[in-house]
Amino acid sequence: MILGKKIVVVLPAYNAARTLERTYQEIPKDAVDEVVLVDDASKDETLQIAHRLGIRHIIEHERNRGYGGNQKTCYDKALSLGADVVIMLHPDYQYTPKLIVPMAYIIASGLYPVVFGSRILGKGARQGGMPLYKYIANRFLTLAQNLLMNQKLSEYHTGYRAFSREVLLKINYHANSDDFIFDNQMVAQIFWAGFQIAEVTCPTKYFAEASSINFRRSVQYGFGVLGVSVQYALQKLGLARFKIFEPPTRD
Repeated sequence: MILGKKIVVVLPAYNAARTLERTYQEIPKDAVDEVVLVDDASKDETLQIAHRLGIRHIIEHERNRGYGGNQKTCYDKALSLGADVVIMLHPDYQYTPKLIVPMAYIIASGLYPVVFGSRILGKGARQGGMPLYKYIANRFLTLAQNLLMNQKLSEYHTGYRAFSREVLLKINYHANSDDFIFDNQMVAQIFWAGFQIAEVTCPTKYFAEASSINFRRSVQYGFGVLGVSVQYALQKLGLARFKIFEPPTRD
């Protein structure tokens, strides 16, 4: 625990056999109460390695539900475990688990309800091997999103995120896409609900085993991201209403 708050790390996994052990071993077990791994019908040995590592909470999707669908299961399980702070960490070792404690502390201390590990603050992205086209696209999309949503994040596209329990209970993440656009829909929902997002500088690593979408999928993702921001702006102006901004229904 940190400041008496229960910390749960969730690992949305898909074909992470080559990097899962390195990621898991660096999670600070003295500060983290529970680790949840959701395997999205991997075709490699991700599940076997997860069991060998002794990860306590392992959930297996019988069919591939997509990146967003995986996260939905992750957050549902974390909330059911009584998490006060939930940290989503990719098990592909692109983001360092060593930032879990400071990210969790910011939320546990009540400073901010959401924290992102930003690759763009500082020079970590390019030094870590982010392809130039991805860096340029990241900067362009982030500028457009900041303008459309009247915000000031350094990036919207990091896969390293921490949330308070209150945030996850208040936003309707189950209404979101099961694909990669899920992350940006969550950002829009967080701002719509009136929460603020803090950022910490995060080094990143691009290497053969790290997961990444190809150029075609990146283009589709970019248009999807802009679409979410336009939806936010239209709803803010009262010109349209979208399901993702409706409050969740709880049993």
